[in-house]
Amino acid sequence: MNDKTRILFVCLGNIIRSPLAEHMFAHLSEKAGVIDKYFVDSAGTSAYHIGEQPDSRMRRVAAQNGLQYDGRAKQFREDNYDRFDLIIPQDHDNLRNLRWLARGPEDEAKLFTMRTFDPLGSSNEGVPDPYYGGADGFQTTFEIVRRSCQGLLDALEKGEVT
Repeated sequence: MNDKTRILFVCLGNIIRSPLAEHMFAHLSEKAGVIDKYFVDSAGTSAYHIGEQPDSRMRRVAAQNGLQYDGRAKQFREDNYDRFDLIIPQDHDNLRNLRWLARGPEDEAKLFTMRTFDPLGSSNEGVPDPYYGGADGFQTTFEIVRRSCQGLLDALEKGEVT
């Protein structure tokens, strides 16, 4: 696994945005024929949903868009800084939490917000959390994550991110 780029996607509870990003990136990299170059995982900054499956509403929207996935929520641990090359928080609240857990500049250098890689977004924007909203919010989040994961994959393949 040492020759693979190791990427960890992070959101609050690890039931909507980060597991979607984990599986979307794996799907896109497999489709591009480069999945062997990457190891992806996801985690949450909170302990709210440890052990739970991803949100059924997000999985339903993903399936309607051709992506099926499963998994169990887990919490971010400080040693993730040692295990991953890139840590991608979905919004600025989670970025702040991850910076607080960082042990120094080397850890902080691994942090990139998800929308940094969104061609229609910017690093100043977060991926919206649709948890308390309606179905439209889940579709919007899906589209943002898909664009951002494609942008991340493109940047990695071009050597723009290491």
